[in-house]
Amino acid sequence: MKMAELLNWLSLGQIATALLTFVLLLTITAPYGRHSRSGWGPAIGGRLTWTLMELPASLGFALLYFQGQNALELVPLVLLGFWQLHYVQRTFIYPLLAKGTPKPWPLLVVFFGFSFQLLNAFINARFISEVGQYPQLWLTEPRFLAGAGIFLVGLAINLQSDAILRALRKPGESGYKIPHGGLYRLISCPNYFGEIVEWCGWALMTWSLPGLAFALYTFANLAPRALKHHRWYREKFPDYPAKRKALIPGLW
Repeated sequence: MKMAELLNWLSLGQIATALLTFVLLLTITAPYGRHSRSGWGPAIGGRLTWTLMELPASLGFALLYFQGQNALELVPLVLLGFWQLHYVQRTFIYPLLAKGTPKPWPLLVVFFGFSFQLLNAFINARFISEVGQYPQLWLTEPRFLAGAGIFLVGLAINLQSDAILRALRKPGESGYKIPHGGLYRLISCPNYFGEIVEWCGWALMTWSLPGLAFALYTFANLAPRALKHHRWYREKFPDYPAKRKALIPGLW
């Protein structure tokens, strides 16, 4: 089977998995973070757990990328830079900045997260460095320019929202508070909104089925969690702002 055909089939499989994930997560709350609970088997804690789960998306992506025959061409290298702009921060910097003691993650969740990142890294890395056709003029294409702008806007929203959450806890504090500022004025989970926006931008700038599959899966994974967070905030804080939506400003 040729690489292009393999990536198409794997991307379609990821889209099908996204649909299944969306339905499951609307009914089952993934047991990590503020929603941690027993009954999901062995669990591991520590900041390295997050890094381990994200390694395929950063280091693994780079290793897979450089196996492609077009890996040293300009446009694929630019796309690699955009990807790593998100995932180097997410894999190595984000867990170091987090305050407090991370709650344990069930091994089952870590396994599924690691497996997804490995598949996602493979289809996206090999597409941009081998299968995709990206002449240098692609950098002036409206699809690339619009996608890059959307990606950077989403990244800025994601980073700002995470910073607001971290600032809620002073040294030695634990527990949760109502976040304010930025897009928290409008929605409960702007960090998730920003990440969805990022990968929609990626899908546009790469103009690829793997990129589309990743954007759809990101929404399928984070949208139900945003709804659960929103409900959790309303149940925990009687004074929670009533006009806030869960994920999409003014809509949902």
